[in-house]
Amino acid sequence: MKEFKHASYLWDDAMAKSLEGDEVALLVYRSNLLGADLRLTNYGGGNTSCKLMAKDPLTGNEVEVMWVKGSGGDLGTMKKNGLAALYIDRLRSLKNVYGGLSTEDSMVELFNHCIYDLASKTPSIDTPLHGFLPFKHIDHLHPDAAIAIAASKDGKKITQELFNGTIGWVDWQRPGFDLGLQLKKCLDDSPGIRGIMLGSHGLFTWGDTAHDCYLNSLEVIEACAAYIDDKIKSNGIVFGGAKIESFEKSKRLQLAAQLSPILRGLSSSHNNMVGHFTDDEKVLEFINSKGLQKLAPMGTSCPDHFLRTKISPLVLDLPEGIHLSDIDKVKEILSPQFEAYQTRYTSYYNTCKHGNSPAMRDPNPVVILYPGVGMFTYAKDKSTARIAAEFYSNAINVMRGAEAISSYTALPHQEAFDIEYWLLEEAKLLRMPKPKTLSGKVALVTGSAGGIGKAVAKKYAEEGACVVLTDLDKERLEKTRLEFVEKFGRDAVHAVGFNITDSASIVDAFESTAFVFGGVDIVVNSAGLSISKSIEEHTEKDWDLLYDVLVKGQFFVTQAAVKIMRKQASGGDIINIVSKNALVSGPNNAGYGSAKAAQLHLGRLNAAELGKDGIRVNTVNPDAVIAESKIWEGDWAKGRAEAYGITVAELPAFYAKRTLLNQIILPEDIANACFAFVGGLLAKSTGNVINVDGGIANAFVR
Repeated sequence: MKEFKHASYLWDDAMAKSLEGDEVALLVYRSNLLGADLRLTNYGGGNTSCKLMAKDPLTGNEVEVMWVKGSGGDLGTMKKNGLAALYIDRLRSLKNVYGGLSTEDSMVELFNHCIYDLASKTPSIDTPLHGFLPFKHIDHLHPDAAIAIAASKDGKKITQELFNGTIGWVDWQRPGFDLGLQLKKCLDDSPGIRGIMLGSHGLFTWGDTAHDCYLNSLEVIEACAAYIDDKIKSNGIVFGGAKIESFEKSKRLQLAAQLSPILRGLSSSHNNMVGHFTDDEKVLEFINSKGLQKLAPMGTSCPDHFLRTKISPLVLDLPEGIHLSDIDKVKEILSPQFEAYQTRYTSYYNTCKHGNSPAMRDPNPVVILYPGVGMFTYAKDKSTARIAAEFYSNAINVMRGAEAISSYTALPHQEAFDIEYWLLEEAKLLRMPKPKTLSGKVALVTGSAGGIGKAVAKKYAEEGACVVLTDLDKERLEKTRLEFVEKFGRDAVHAVGFNITDSASIVDAFESTAFVFGGVDIVVNSAGLSISKSIEEHTEKDWDLLYDVLVKGQFFVTQAAVKIMRKQASGGDIINIVSKNALVSGPNNAGYGSAKAAQLHLGRLNAAELGKDGIRVNTVNPDAVIAESKIWEGDWAKGRAEAYGITVAELPAFYAKRTLLNQIILPEDIANACFAFVGGLLAKSTGNVINVDGGIANAFVR
């Protein structure tokens, strides 16, 4: 096996041998290996192909078929259903009807007339780039090292010298039919080359077998990376050297958690955004450098980069010594910076737009750089924000390499615009699923390792929210977290163990939430416990525990939530899970019932105070939710059964029969009520109560 320093050689001969005879399976295998190393290609970027002979289902004749990554998808996770399969002869015959650059977009529709496997993926714009080259196996990748050369002022010359003429060069051109023709011309002009560098864009490499192609790709990328590495070592500095020093790690994380909700609020003026933060070494090297002010406004070069990061980032200018706790002052400083960015983006759009260009999209920045601290990214959901950060990190690597070997060159703004607002890209966006109701929202639910809290968190996640699970029982919490990650993905879930009776623990949980997701929009006070005793048996310890968890806990969670929501200045929802016992008197219930009544009225008081901030505070009153609830384990169930003169086993039926609807109440019923308050239909409702108890007349609010 060949040794690689700048790429991961992941090929497993035994695995490959098990796939022998199935070229499509080998293509998927090769693609997954390439996509597993982000140094080789970006998430969702690049494409791979193979050509093979297959039987035409209509004629029975042997025909040449190309399998190529289809539109969308990711090499690292792609399966066979992510590939498009086309007749090669039909694809190549489209040259006969091609009318030049003005007809590029219309050619994409003609790809559908070339499809061999009708169940395969929609062909992408890069299909002819693979189809017009004769090689059986082809990789088109976006490795940082290759793009650094491709995006440098002397990229063509460096490519020629580094590879001694064995790698061709094609100047920047938007992907499409004509670029495929340019690749074929490059090969015809230089037969025997092993690959082609695309100016400002990426790399094409090939081979006779899947392994040959994989090895060729890694060898070319390794050569590019080693060349850059040597230049950096000989130069001794990158980006002109450091201008400032970073804050130490704990301070950076603290500042990020404090600032992120403010940035999130400013970034969400058009759409709800979720945040991501990174302060890795290379990001800090760039944002702390003397070259930042020159390079950041230039924008990225590779189309895959700026489609996800916008043409350029916003670099924050905060005075040294500013206290982030002074929210009004920070906003006073930052708001004009956001407005200036929006003005620049609007000017970019108006200057470059065409008569048929799609309407301008959100003019807010996606990438925000804070020298000394790190990089924030904001997008429609956590995974998109995280991927945007990865792409800008790739762009930093490209600028780093290009500056080390020559000087970095970005795409002209018109070229960038023509990609960003390409009608084909717009069509792809329009084909995406409609956002779920709670997309872009962050919800923290206390006591969510089980019972009602877990059901509420699950409902919110199903509706598109990022959820923060919290609980005192860390073992149960971790089990729930893993369950949610498997169902909703790692980017949609965060878990924090905390003690609701400890205000410092609560503050830490909200800081963690702000750090991970950028802020919070919905808070559900669901954590609780129950103690059922007669007046004589009730102890001071029982009383204090009930009021600490139910009343004081609700108050301090709300207080911490409000602090973040006010930073965001976009309103919010606080929902308190109380009980029908807040309204109904019963035996052996003095401590629990009075604490629940305090919770209910505390919610009303909070609603009256927070309305001016657009923060809604509402209450859901359950009753007898026994399924999955720790409250019903042990003494509480026994105490209630004794109070009613029945056995514990008879409790569910007893509670159901005493209701007007004769229904057993489940955690999912409470979750549905909690969703009703935040789903949009009750956006003008605050200080209200929804009883979910099957109908108990004594608990009617009015």
